[in-house]
Amino acid sequence: MSSVSLASRGCLLGLLLGLGPGAVAQTVETRIGPVPLQFGLPADEVTRQKLYDEMDFQRAAQTYIWALPIVSFAQWQASAHEAFGAKDADVVIYETLKDRFGILTANATTPYIGGFPDLSKTGPLVIGYPAGATAGGIGDFWQRPVTDMGETGPDRGKGAKYLLLGPGQELPPADGYSVIRSPTNNVFVAFRVLDPDPEKAKKLIAAFQMYPYADRANPQPTRVLRPEGRAWSQIPPSGFAFFERLNDILQREPVFERDRMMMAMLKPLGIEKGKAFAPDTRQRKNLDDGARIGEMMAQTKSFAKREPEALYRSDTRWLYVILLDPSQEAESYSQLDERSDYFYEAVTTTRGMVSKTPGVGQAYLGAYRDKNGAWFDGGKAYKLHVPADAPAKLFWSLTVYDALTRVLIDNGQDIADRSSRNDLQKNADGSVDLYMGPSAPPGLEKNWIPTVPGKAWFAYFRLYGPLEPYSDRSWKLPNIEASN
Repeated sequence: MSSVSLASRGCLLGLLLGLGPGAVAQTVETRIGPVPLQFGLPADEVTRQKLYDEMDFQRAAQTYIWALPIVSFAQWQASAHEAFGAKDADVVIYETLKDRFGILTANATTPYIGGFPDLSKTGPLVIGYPAGATAGGIGDFWQRPVTDMGETGPDRGKGAKYLLLGPGQELPPADGYSVIRSPTNNVFVAFRVLDPDPEKAKKLIAAFQMYPYADRANPQPTRVLRPEGRAWSQIPPSGFAFFERLNDILQREPVFERDRMMMAMLKPLGIEKGKAFAPDTRQRKNLDDGARIGEMMAQTKSFAKREPEALYRSDTRWLYVILLDPSQEAESYSQLDERSDYFYEAVTTTRGMVSKTPGVGQAYLGAYRDKNGAWFDGGKAYKLHVPADAPAKLFWSLTVYDALTRVLIDNGQDIADRSSRNDLQKNADGSVDLYMGPSAPPGLEKNWIPTVPGKAWFAYFRLYGPLEPYSDRSWKLPNIEASN
């Protein structure tokens, strides 16, 4: 066909589309479908709106990935307030398995004690931290460690009195205090008791204090709350509700230099510092769609990690759970993917969780799929062989989680983990075989973790006080295998 006839057909199509005489119409095939152009530009208002919608949808999906850490903490803070009536200087003890059903990948062995003060309301905050076998810390609301406390903190397990200041707060007279500054107004103050003696654990918890510095002359005892069977959840909401929670916490926190570009991306979506969040129908749809796709991206990022360095050893499928530096910063970039990978499936970090000192802190390995790459199926039976003398100074544990909720598996039997602290049936060489499945192998009930048919699961293997054979990877943890 001649160039003249092509031009004539283009002009005719341009007239039919209402583009005016002389306008050459083209259509470009893209991943969002055909895009009609005029003079190489988006051809009409419908096309331009389609591109704006795609832009805003993409921004919403990436915002979900960026915002996971702060939404996760904000959801926990809101749920503790609404379900338990927790106030700024209160702490909640999560002790039973049911207590922890709201926490992303909680361990099932040691109790959690924590609270979410807003320093803009309390002013400088005093934390009287007890001496003893504990792992604790203070995190800002982007889940970056402000300080460790306990065995991996400045107090080295000997206890201390910390003075915590928020953004812009002036330092008062602080003799006898370890002064800590948080970059965010809202913080997470928490610890775990590592001593296996229940009486010592009770005394440690009772000795913990948290109160405003202004009340130091006559501090009230710290109010300690318990879930007591009340339903609650720290899991970040899905869909549009994710952005409702995000807007609320962004309004209460300063904007860091690293996040200014993300805040610019949120502006067309209706989230802007100091302004009401009132998205129109179009904005709501893009936010809802973006959150749902963003969540599926985060699921893939967490459960099918693509970084070669994620693999603990080349001869098993166990992966490092934590790939980020707790500061969330690398030499030339902020760790966006590493952050979303971890905070989709878990909550909070401390320096102790990535300690390289033998016998100090904790170590975490995750198993998400079997050796053939299939998700672990709650209706099938599996086995893990734990070799004798696992490299843990304190103890080791295997914990099973629901893959969709990322919380302890709710199998109706109050069993979500097995650990070296349990009375397990051992093999002659001191090794242990653990079983996961809908029913226990006969005579091996002590070594069994029940799973739920119709639901996928994943597992963490934790080492408390990991030793050198773990850090140098000379110790091998076999794959979780199908069990007949």
